[in-house]
Amino acid sequence: MIQPHGVILAGGQARRMGGGDKGRLILKGRPLIARVIDALHPQVDLLALNANGDAARWADLGLPVLPDTLPGHPGPLAGVLAGLDWAAEQGCPHIVTAAADTPFLPPDLVPRLLLAAGPSGLSLAATREGGRIWPQPTFGLWPVALRDDLRAALQGGTRKILDWTDRHDAGQAVFATDRWNAFFNVNTPEDMATAEAMA
Repeated sequence: MIQPHGVILAGGQARRMGGGDKGRLILKGRPLIARVIDALHPQVDLLALNANGDAARWADLGLPVLPDTLPGHPGPLAGVLAGLDWAAEQGCPHIVTAAADTPFLPPDLVPRLLLAAGPSGLSLAATREGGRIWPQPTFGLWPVALRDDLRAALQGGTRKILDWTDRHDAGQAVFATDRWNAFFNVNTPEDMATAEAMA
């Protein structure tokens, strides 16, 4: 199978952090997004960033910046769509996504997602805690073949990732870790303090 391209999702508005780019927050001397790049880059062929606003503020990362192609900040699915359109231009059949505010990504995220792909080529990460499965829907393998379906769904008002992926029988890569570890994300100042302790 052709190695997927990677897309880091940084298109959110970070309201709970008071705005700004969460990926730029410093954790133990390094930006969150630098930690995401370090974890994801070795697992993919090419890497890009989904972000809105002035792309020049990300120039130091040396990555293509992909803005949402739909107006109104419709959520992470819009970032997935931007990544799929980019991958289609590159001739790559699929992408893997990760959020820009998750500094502890597993080093086997991509191979596990590839192995878990459902019949449509979709798969999402999940974690198991106390016998319960917790979906981690911003971490997924997305086939370019579904991009027109996704575009139509977004234009029709779909916003929740699972509402769309459930229609396409997404596979599930379940990681044997609690949900506050490998996929821990920083949404609030309190989360940042927790990440500092974890790091």
